[in-house]
Amino acid sequence: MFVFICARCGAELTVTLSQVSLPPHARQKYGNGVQLPVLMESGTFAVDPDPWGGPWRMWDEIDPGEAEARGIYAPVYALSDSTPGAIVIAPGDIRGTRLIPEKRGGACCGLDGAEGPNMACEVCDLPVATRVDDCSLWQAVRLSSDAVRRVLVDGVHTALFSWTELVERAESTPPFEPIGTWGGRSGSRHYWSWSPQWEAAAGQALAHLLVASEGQPVKVPGGLTADVFQRALDVLLPAGPPTRHAVLAGPGEPSASAGVDILLVPVHPQTGQTWTPAGPAASAYPVPLPLGVWLWLVSPEPYLSVPASGGVPEDVLRDDPLPPRPNHLFRADRGRFEHTLVRLPAVRSPWIRTILENLTQGTAADIF
Repeated sequence: MFVFICARCGAELTVTLSQVSLPPHARQKYGNGVQLPVLMESGTFAVDPDPWGGPWRMWDEIDPGEAEARGIYAPVYALSDSTPGAIVIAPGDIRGTRLIPEKRGGACCGLDGAEGPNMACEVCDLPVATRVDDCSLWQAVRLSSDAVRRVLVDGVHTALFSWTELVERAESTPPFEPIGTWGGRSGSRHYWSWSPQWEAAAGQALAHLLVASEGQPVKVPGGLTADVFQRALDVLLPAGPPTRHAVLAGPGEPSASAGVDILLVPVHPQTGQTWTPAGPAASAYPVPLPLGVWLWLVSPEPYLSVPASGGVPEDVLRDDPLPPRPNHLFRADRGRFEHTLVRLPAVRSPWIRTILENLTQGTAADIF
């Protein structure tokens, strides 16, 4: 386990933390005026490999060779030119810092980090971190990789769980949840919706499914998996009988047959490694899913509790009657889809570039 210290004066800036993988929804902007919770579990940190926030450079200012050196293989609107490798933690795990009031940014209900680091070391005043807690953004603190140093805490070790242990210990992530919003005459309110985490995870996975399709129709398992992926695949890929098949695979699941082309598999939440099969299925394309989402897909629960109404306080949850489904079909997170797809080398294929270029508001509104 580690603590992070100021690179200038050595003051401790965090509690003791263990490393985990960065959640797929770390960069998600969800809805309008939505109250999103804390991104990272307390006591953990993740490293974001990509630059985040300003300054920005437009795509026509960037040489294609430079973009590919940064792992981006298709045009984007703009690229962040900030230092990569930010350390992402829960806001409650920061220590020894103060806010920089003039770096509030263009926030609506909190801090959005648009103007760069907005937290400074209390000892030496070095800007060391960016707090983000504005509406529609996941709450987090991003320690600048060039302003802090990681220090190993002697004698404190984090247990690395096996896949079997993870399946036994981990909790699945429900696909629906009450979403809280700010604003309006009545103040905060809730509505029943698809989970933002599921939408982000699906956006990432859909980019991989598109690559794995090789331009051919794809069939995914029925039920909730089809609700999440099949409609988007049918829109993006050519019509016709499916020529490639995807199945759910992972620890504790039956081995996939040799005829399966694509595997929907979990990602280890500590290491970020994708589960890999043995035997004939090892040649199939692995599509990564967060462990909590994957667990729900392989073992869905029958129903979820919903916000109470009537004479019961709004924050109370009830499970009678059975909760309604969201009032719209599932839509993957477009931002996460595009962020992932342009970083996959296969996006240079003409057929994928054509799909990416045709994702206008009119053609994509129904699936994103």
